Amino acid sequence: MALDMRGRMKMGLRLVALAPAFAIGLPAQWLALKLGSPLARHMPVIFHRYLCFVMGVRVIREGRLDPRRPLMIVSNHCSWLDIVVISSLFPVSFIAKSEVGTWPVVRTLARLQRSIFVERERRAKTAAVNAAIAERIANGDAMVLFAEGTTSDGLRVLPFRSALLGAAQAATADAGEAVLQPLAIRYTHRGGLPVDRAEMPHLAWHGDMDLAPHLAGILAGPAIAVRVILPEALPVNGARNRKQTAKLLETRVRQAFSGEARPSRPPELPLEEQHDGSIPAR
Repeated sequence: MALDMRGRMKMGLRLVALAPAFAIGLPAQWLALKLGSPLARHMPVIFHRYLCFVMGVRVIREGRLDPRRPLMIVSNHCSWLDIVVISSLFPVSFIAKSEVGTWPVVRTLARLQRSIFVERERRAKTAAVNAAIAERIANGDAMVLFAEGTTSDGLRVLPFRSALLGAAQAATADAGEAVLQPLAIRYTHRGGLPVDRAEMPHLAWHGDMDLAPHLAGILAGPAIAVRVILPEALPVNGARNRKQTAKLLETRVRQAFSGEARPSRPPELPLEEQHDGSIPAR
């Protein structure tokens, strides 16, 4: 996408504003990981919230993350921006495809957030990966799984794959029960206007799109509003059928994505919370 002078200026200013976050935040996170500090879980939230603020991304959250552990978050996936948005709300790590571990800069960010890399084509390694994920969630980490296995066009939810849901069931060996938290993410407005089918390709990143031009378009473009909806969580144990579980989670995410279902929440808590990166979501 060709950028006009105004777009290039906006991108330049945003890159300047982002530079201190990378120069200070990444070494600080590396040190926290080396020292085993609990701050290593929470500093990425501050880092990504600042990124949202600089890039003009307003995050609106509906519902509450289930407090029970072990916990895996199961989400749809539209764009690389999903990672920034979700990380600005919760202290999480991601289950990422192995290719991410080869991308410059992105690779470093993923490792600093303690992502687990998965070779989806090598099914023989699924058991080992599930064991690693199960250990992490059993130790209290909230892991995010993009269950579609790829990014969508941002207009729909693709069928969920069930293979890595086995990690949540593996974590029940000691805990007896784990919790799967569905999450729906949808980009709704840009520049104050509703995002339509023609505008969505500037936000969704899928297929054979190159990352650099898409990133430039976000940095040079108008403000973005994104909704993150948390439907009712699903407890699982070793006896639950994995494919049926995947289908049920897919249905809950699909309904939340389309606005057919309202999120679950404790009655004493507000339904909707939002942040634009400048203040913490309560």
